[in-house]
Amino acid sequence: MRALVVVGLLAVLALVFVVVAMVKDTQGKVGTAAGCPDGWPLADVTLREPKDVKINVYNATEEPGLAGSVADDFRNRKFQVKKEGNAPKGVEEVALLRFGPKGVGSAHLLRAYFLNNAERQYDPKRKDDTVDVVLGNGFQQLATTTEVNQSLGDLGSPVAPPGSCPMPVDDK
Repeated sequence: MRALVVVGLLAVLALVFVVVAMVKDTQGKVGTAAGCPDGWPLADVTLREPKDVKINVYNATEEPGLAGSVADDFRNRKFQVKKEGNAPKGVEEVALLRFGPKGVGSAHLLRAYFLNNAERQYDPKRKDDTVDVVLGNGFQQLATTTEVNQSLGDLGSPVAPPGSCPMPVDDK
């Protein structure tokens, strides 16, 4: 009987300890906008639909007209292509995605169109939500719809880049 009282008392003490720890948790807001250090940008980590993604398409290869044909391919997939043109040569990767805090979710979606083979270049000072897609020498074609969906599953959810915090989600 005495052992049962001791076990019961230990269970109550453990429960009180857990409740106090949760109430006094100083890290509860870490990784959210409320816990963001001063001066850190808020990253929009919302995974966008193609129709809501703004892109610029640039060709950094020797292949003439590549930016135009890939821009058309993106338009056919409902992306908003703002600019297209040439970039300085020398991008060896499949592609380079350049974006700022407002373009994090959009860049995440675009990674899937390159089967996660695009390099990312995050600029915390960039103010717009447009993503620059710079096509490199390793580019062959955009992924199919099925490949994009599989790649998105592999990539998981968008994450705020180092030095930024996730933007609060609008509850509409």
